[in-house]
Amino acid sequence: MAAQAGAFPARQTTARSVVLLWLAGGVTHIESFDPKPDAPVEVRGTLRAIQTPLAGVLFAEVMPHLAAQLRHLAVVRSYSHDSNDHFISQAHALSGQRVTMAQITTEPNIGAVVSRLQGPRAGFPGYIAVPGTTRPGPPPHNLFVGGWLGREFAPFSTGGAPRNEDFIARVTEAAEEDFHQQALQPPPGMDAARLHRRQSLVSQLDRQLRQVEAAGAAGALDRQYRDAFNMLASPAVRSALDLRREPHPVRQRYGLTKIGQRCLLARRLVEAGAPFVMVDYGYDPDYGNLWDNHRAAVQNQPHICEMAKLPYHLAGTDRACAALIEDLHERGLLGQTLVVFLTEFGRTPRFNSLGGRDHWGAAFRAAGRAAGRS
Repeated sequence: MAAQAGAFPARQTTARSVVLLWLAGGVTHIESFDPKPDAPVEVRGTLRAIQTPLAGVLFAEVMPHLAAQLRHLAVVRSYSHDSNDHFISQAHALSGQRVTMAQITTEPNIGAVVSRLQGPRAGFPGYIAVPGTTRPGPPPHNLFVGGWLGREFAPFSTGGAPRNEDFIARVTEAAEEDFHQQALQPPPGMDAARLHRRQSLVSQLDRQLRQVEAAGAAGALDRQYRDAFNMLASPAVRSALDLRREPHPVRQRYGLTKIGQRCLLARRLVEAGAPFVMVDYGYDPDYGNLWDNHRAAVQNQPHICEMAKLPYHLAGTDRACAALIEDLHERGLLGQTLVVFLTEFGRTPRFNSLGGRDHWGAAFRAAGRAAGRS
């Protein structure tokens, strides 16, 4: 029987911004949010389980900072689906829609939907990816899309280090990346007057394009150009993207690593008014398939229990994500910011013969901070 209008009270929503911590590649749930201390060693591994402030809820020893923040978190233990394929599972997680291989770029990301519904704010596009360079493969695919909503709702990517498109790890220790303002940094000799002349030229070209292209495509181009020029011209936007303005102790608190500085940039963007920020930390030119820890020979990885202790793996991710949550809380922003820790699937309960774990769509643990909770 259909419910009558007004039968259910309207819920007051308080989130003004979203930070999606997108960890593409399949983060292991057993070495993070769901250790198995009573399981056989071939399941539990060598990491200790640690107690969180909530009785009966254990995290792995590499997650002490998020464990201490559990008062701010909700851990969802029912997250699962029926695919072990990276492409399908990532598109599913990013869009919320079940997809086939033919649909991995046709369904809009959740961030694109928010951008379409809420629009830009405070000079920022509705959907920003930091840095937006993850490309699962082979062959590499860009899954950060506006889908059928149109490419104008794809994320504005801040940019990062050039990609190594076969994603084979080359370096074992993390160095801080310098990606701030890359997407907004004008080339040498590009002063304000020259930028204005280019904007005028783009406007002229756009008017001509409208005469020869479909209205939808021209509209997408117009929005992309307009957003780019608005960001270039906004001192507040450029300031928010400049991590050099942060005190060094704050940067150290997050960790002088890629994930640490990306989370810090997300806080700066939210604080400045950005509506939806995705922190993209998955396939990496230095570390390879960061979370896809099969421990195949080409990956050049240690046993997954040792991998988890590295500063660019779970240990550093724990530090960065916990610093983000605590920093938002201290600044009075956590009550209006939805923070979501998400990957596409977990890893197999048992180690494989190499000491890694394989794909496991049947289970993972998602975590998040729901806006409005204290």
